[in-house]
Amino acid sequence: MQELQRWPVTERHLVTGVFTDIDDTLTTDGAITPDALQALGELKAAGLKVVAITGRPVGWSEPFAASWPVDAIVAENGAVALLSEHEKGLQPAHDVRKPLSKLYQQDIATRSANFARMQAVLTRIEREIPGAHRATDSPGRETDIAIDHSEFTQLSNTQIAAVVALMKSEGMHATVSSIHINGWYGSHNKLEGARWIVRQLWQRDLDAEMDRWVYVGDSTNDQLMFKTFANSVGVANIARFVPQLAHLPRYVTRGERGAGFTEMARALLD
Repeated sequence: MQELQRWPVTERHLVTGVFTDIDDTLTTDGAITPDALQALGELKAAGLKVVAITGRPVGWSEPFAASWPVDAIVAENGAVALLSEHEKGLQPAHDVRKPLSKLYQQDIATRSANFARMQAVLTRIEREIPGAHRATDSPGRETDIAIDHSEFTQLSNTQIAAVVALMKSEGMHATVSSIHINGWYGSHNKLEGARWIVRQLWQRDLDAEMDRWVYVGDSTNDQLMFKTFANSVGVANIARFVPQLAHLPRYVTRGERGAGFTEMARALLD
């Protein structure tokens, strides 16, 4: 990882879009900070495309998709996208709700069958792994399950590994974010979600223009994005996960969480 200030200006000039994680990348202590929210708005005002990609559930994401200045939020690790039907401003979610449309990568029959299978796995995890509990945002999930490891419950690395192993033994994909362990059925992930939303919104091929996009993240479930995006940025709190990462971001900010995202936005806007 190199310091963000070493990001060449010639490469920054090519950038036309930003993908970003949400938890502990845009947010600080569970909420988006005013500076990060302003940074999103300034990126949009400058003409950049902005998409948040998160392991959070679609239900949890709806108020933010309706109020944040983003083109879309891709939730549940690439499975579903929320799009606002109107241009967004900077008003808080409790003040403004704009009409949303929802897109899925899986058809309804597949989602229904997978949902039943996942609930059985969730029950098994809570029964067999001491201390493991479903995330409090679970009622808003449609295409995955999540076990809390750092948001309201603290799990050890051994417990986290046990949850991941059980999910994989059931044929699920599993990944660890800064707060949750997510599991799902299907071929989607954050990278496939990014490719999908670029096709859906702009009828373009992300891989053909990878040098025009930035990805910003903070944890192990971002490492496929770090591997793929040449313009990949980790906020400083990624230091917690560095020993577990096979693929590191190319650059790292000095600031943590929302302050780090704002630092990245400033590097683009300047």
